Amino acid sequence: MTSLWLDRAAAVADDALPGPDETLHTVVVGAGLTGLTTALLLARAGLRVACVEAREVGAVTTGRTTGKVSLLQGTHLSRIRRHRSQAVAAAYVQANREGMEWLLRFCDDHGVAVQRRTAVTYAATTTELDSVRAEHRAAASLDLPVSWHDRLDVPVPHVGATVLHDQAQLDAMEVLHALAVQLREHGGTLHQHQRVTSVSLTGEPAVHLEGGEVLRAAQVVLATGTPVLDRGLHFARLEPQRSYALALSGGGPLDGMYLSGGSDSRSLRDAPGDTLVVGGSGHVVGRTASELEHLDALRTWSATYFPDAVETHHWSAQDYSAPDGVPVVDRLPGSRGRIHVATGYEKWGMTNAVAAARTISGDILGSVPPWARTLHGRRPSVTGLGEVARINLGVAGAVAAGAARVARERLPGAGAAATARECGVVGVCTHLGGLLRWNDAEESWDCPLHGSRFTRDGDVLEGPATQPLRRRRPDRP
Repeated sequence: MTSLWLDRAAAVADDALPGPDETLHTVVVGAGLTGLTTALLLARAGLRVACVEAREVGAVTTGRTTGKVSLLQGTHLSRIRRHRSQAVAAAYVQANREGMEWLLRFCDDHGVAVQRRTAVTYAATTTELDSVRAEHRAAASLDLPVSWHDRLDVPVPHVGATVLHDQAQLDAMEVLHALAVQLREHGGTLHQHQRVTSVSLTGEPAVHLEGGEVLRAAQVVLATGTPVLDRGLHFARLEPQRSYALALSGGGPLDGMYLSGGSDSRSLRDAPGDTLVVGGSGHVVGRTASELEHLDALRTWSATYFPDAVETHHWSAQDYSAPDGVPVVDRLPGSRGRIHVATGYEKWGMTNAVAAARTISGDILGSVPPWARTLHGRRPSVTGLGEVARINLGVAGAVAAGAARVARERLPGAGAAATARECGVVGVCTHLGGLLRWNDAEESWDCPLHGSRFTRDGDVLEGPATQPLRRRRPDRP
């Protein structure tokens, strides 16, 4: 399942790993938008920075995004207001505004194509009207110049929408390529296919790689979707979400970027080359009977409203939601301020990733943006604690369901014992022992607890797991 953006992306060159005696100031783990932007900001300040990536640049989330750069983010602002104060919501908007402005300036300076579009959150049915109207009120209260429209010039069902002009869309892989070039020009290095397995804290942080190499640095930044270290228990405060996307040829140009306000959302944007990108049909990772059914539901919807368009690509992406809707950007507990994490963008990484990079680089360089002080390091709200409880009740339910399957099948490899035997793996997650489910759309092993994913043969696709699946002994059933 290759995304439109990854399929046409230029290759990114690798640098040789720093030698054992080479002094690094910062190791950035993860070469998506957060990691490469953080690395570049630090390299511009004259620090020696190395960015390591377990797979390839943009392979996980950034290369699978829809590439919307917007301050109107579905019904996200009203979600934040349900859990947080007006001041926190205003700081969130300011962080995203500055993230958007930085990103668009960078694109303009380095020849990355950007299309200006109107952002639209629409109600597909009358049952979604209340949530979309709540978003309209929240956006207006935060000084975003939104307007209400009863009708839109699109062929999909709708009964009302809130609209924000002069937003943007882009190809995120083009951005990452430009960031990698700039990182090197400022003395930083980039190292793909280098999976981090642990970071030790005795003295200076030591970053241990899967091949046995060790990188030592004064600071470490974990920009890996969900942190690959468990010290902060971030996995217990995040809900991993999987969603799907299609690229359709002949979908025709759109003058806006559209997102429905319901729980089973639909996203629309165009792309250069008479291409339409349709997204949605999401679910919690590993907690659905069939991922392929979600993908097929998106196909059926697209065929209904864009009957002349032809599918050229299909893919999926993984994002993490925080309890109160505000991304988690902080220092890892017990790291003496030397390890930094960023996660929980909830599908709005184009602006939030840059805001997180500015926060972390500012913390390291001693100049944190004012809005970051309001957003981060705060105590959880009462409603936010309720969301944490809901997330972990879902995890407990997945544990119970897995135990029932083991009792029924007498084998791990939840719901796919025969597939586990065929693949030669033990279907138990190497993070915290969750019983894996077989993903029939992507032919991967997905953990319903905290979202780790593995290839058919057991290699790690994304964390928080850092170790591959155990191989099944040939003499075992």
